[in-house]
Amino acid sequence: MSPTTVSKPLVLVTVCLAALTINLDTTIVNIALPSLARELDADTRDLLWIVDGYNLAFAALVLAMGSLSDRFGRRPALLIGLTGFAISTGVAALVDSSGALIALRFVMGFFAALIFPTTLSIISNTFTERRERAAALGAWGAAVGMGVALGPVTGGALLQHFSWHSVFWALVPVAVLTIAMTLRFVPESRDPSVPRLDLPGLGVSIAALGTLTYTIIEAPGHGWSSGHTIAGFVAAAVLIAVFVGIERAVEHPMLDVTLFLDRRFSAASGAVTIAFFSLFGFIFLITQFFQFARDYSALGTGARILPVAICIAIASIVGGLIAPRLGSKAVVAAGLAMLGSSFLWISDIEIDSSYPATIVPQMVLMGLGLGLVSTTATESILQVLPPARAGVGSAVNDATRELGGTLGVAVIGSLFASVYGDSLASLVGDRLEPGQLAAAQESVGVADALGASVPGVTAAMQSAFIDGTTVGCLVIGSLCLLGSLAALVALPGNRYQPLGAPLEEPAPEPV
Repeated sequence: MSPTTVSKPLVLVTVCLAALTINLDTTIVNIALPSLARELDADTRDLLWIVDGYNLAFAALVLAMGSLSDRFGRRPALLIGLTGFAISTGVAALVDSSGALIALRFVMGFFAALIFPTTLSIISNTFTERRERAAALGAWGAAVGMGVALGPVTGGALLQHFSWHSVFWALVPVAVLTIAMTLRFVPESRDPSVPRLDLPGLGVSIAALGTLTYTIIEAPGHGWSSGHTIAGFVAAAVLIAVFVGIERAVEHPMLDVTLFLDRRFSAASGAVTIAFFSLFGFIFLITQFFQFARDYSALGTGARILPVAICIAIASIVGGLIAPRLGSKAVVAAGLAMLGSSFLWISDIEIDSSYPATIVPQMVLMGLGLGLVSTTATESILQVLPPARAGVGSAVNDATRELGGTLGVAVIGSLFASVYGDSLASLVGDRLEPGQLAAAQESVGVADALGASVPGVTAAMQSAFIDGTTVGCLVIGSLCLLGSLAALVALPGNRYQPLGAPLEEPAPEPV
């Protein structure tokens, strides 16, 4: 079927539901982190890997999966991805150890990497007119943002009545429903001219991302200036350089690095990376802040994150509508400025900060900024490539999202762990046995439990948590403001058009 003979609204609903499902999984587990810390004896390092195992596999494989779906068919790729995702998610609900859960999170990330670029590629091949495509991308961006931000809300509602296993069980029927809709509504499309997979590039890219993420997550334990940490960063840098060299040398690279010579492509990719670095880092911190420092229930925590979800959805749709009129430069720069301002404001948060008067406005500003960046930058990335190669553009867009999210959790989580541990030791180090102190430094959950028997530990834990949160938010806010300035300089205006890339591409021939 060609895009003119299918029901475009039903195709859009199907791919948005698929995107919503896998993005729910990126954050739904965050709300269960305190439960996992208590029931699986997971320390902060384990919790970081439970979150980032999924994100890392997602980010490392999404480029390759985008090319595969273009070559062999987007509809079967979506079906295979959804089926594997449903099965691995169901198995994750049955495990009883943090190690097994981490392993399954990697498997779930593998199948999510196959689903995500395929959804965006299907949109590009179904909606070929620019304004129509921008509106569809707005709906898709809203689904993605809602999925990420609604994860804690959904998880909280489940944990109110069930165990942590329920956050995985709940995703299975949604995936099954999406499979049925894909079989019924999504047409087949492919680009047979896509070359075979660049295996050397894939292998080196996985090694580079894995080394970088591992080094960041393990840094608090080894020390940021230790030989182990420095060697890890050097190894990651070497692997990244090798990857660029391979991609420039091979005839058919997994990632055409020359695409980044186009300002619209490179600047938009950087903006998406920064935006999702910010969002994932924030959700990792705020879910624990509400539950450990403010003593809210899981459901109460999820409900209190709703302002972010709602504002991301609104701004994603608005961004898709105004970007063709105002231009990517203005919308992305404004969005990153709003995002950065919100985090600098959050860095001043206190344990007793008013939720309605202070925290809600902070979340509203954050959600609006992120929604504007997400949809507008995505549309800018896809405008560089014709619909027949939409999988490449969508995979790069997805890779930047997941890379940003992975590094956001790793960097902000590790910075938080370092500052929190040092602050806790300075406040109550003399009141705890060495073993107790070490355990409390590694896990907020342990410190929370010790507070019931050791006077002063709860107050110290809350103070140390605020110290770690402040540092993390200052880093995020500064990065976003730098990104906003970079967008003003690097992103093209509304009239910009790269050589050889028509603004309105012709509709692809039916397959």
